[in-house]
Amino acid sequence: MYVLFRIIVKELLQLRQDRRMLPVLFVSPVIQILVFGFAVNTDVADVPLVLVDQDRTAASRELVRRFIGSGYFELVGVEDGIGGIDDWLVTGEAQLALVIAAGYGKASASEGTPAVQVVADGSDSTSSTLALGYATAIVRSEEAGLVARRLATGEGAPAAPGRIELLSRVWYNPDLLSRWFYVPAVLAMILMIMTMLLSAMAVVREKEIGTMEQLIVTPIRSWQLLVGKLFPFGLIGSVQVFVVSAIAVWGFGVPLRGSFWLLLALTMLFLLNTLGLGLLVSTVVRTQQQAMMTAAFVFMVPMIYLSGLIFPIENMPRGIQLFTYVIPLRYYANIIRGIFLRGSGLGVLWPEAVTLAAMGVGILAVASLRFRKRID
Repeated sequence: MYVLFRIIVKELLQLRQDRRMLPVLFVSPVIQILVFGFAVNTDVADVPLVLVDQDRTAASRELVRRFIGSGYFELVGVEDGIGGIDDWLVTGEAQLALVIAAGYGKASASEGTPAVQVVADGSDSTSSTLALGYATAIVRSEEAGLVARRLATGEGAPAAPGRIELLSRVWYNPDLLSRWFYVPAVLAMILMIMTMLLSAMAVVREKEIGTMEQLIVTPIRSWQLLVGKLFPFGLIGSVQVFVVSAIAVWGFGVPLRGSFWLLLALTMLFLLNTLGLGLLVSTVVRTQQQAMMTAAFVFMVPMIYLSGLIFPIENMPRGIQLFTYVIPLRYYANIIRGIFLRGSGLGVLWPEAVTLAAMGVGILAVASLRFRKRID
């Protein structure tokens, strides 16, 4: 154990002496979480709206007031006819056009059918879909209010079939804030990138700086060298969990509804996989540049795209969905969002924990078999 302890100390001292590495380890995660937290935001607010009010009655003005007062739309222009909205959408000055047909107020006061049209710029499909959803909800709300007012005044309901009212309720993220979805994902990406890159370059660095020969002649075993090199990177990953979680909770208001200590324990299982993959890379390349490129393009980029952190797995082709089951990040994504947002415990997350443990042991076993205390 003393030999193992000295190897760990040696690795920590080597990291401390590399002044360029320390900012990468501890400053870079903070920058990444801040950038993602503030910049990566798919919530739609203040959508630029151009108005065509061909009715100009109190009823049409009330509908416009509902749109502007919702906080989702910002009125940027008014046109007399529908032909004028094209220039607004082409130049990008407006993303949505609200057209209120003539006779809207009269139809609202009688048993007619008020006509409203919404025109959206489909070049940004994601934002336009959300904006159209907000617009539809506002129109439906105004319609329900119109029916209630008619019933209250004794005029009766409109001559149309009855409708089923859908009352939706969103659990765990009631306001559907994209920040709550993406910020926990940043923790998973930071851990994977940092620990995999560090472990991938661990053995290769010894070869490049010429210290591998010294390790060969020392009376240490291969497993001691292996554990001694990986342990400091696992320790660094644990520190990053504390830092990034603190920023997510107190900086961006993301709730941590589950146990932080359970999160930390299951993170260790995830680190078995990332450190094992990094070590596996370090045994098949000869330079640090090769190690970095191999880890990034062979493992990290596909894992980020196919893990469900950014793109829903359910929307992927069936063959790719089956392939995602061999990606450790998929299971850790479920763990991190389950603990942060749903407050899940081990009774719920044990399948992910068992899978990560089995995969981690398997990857480390393969990497250890390839690992040799030699130069070539």
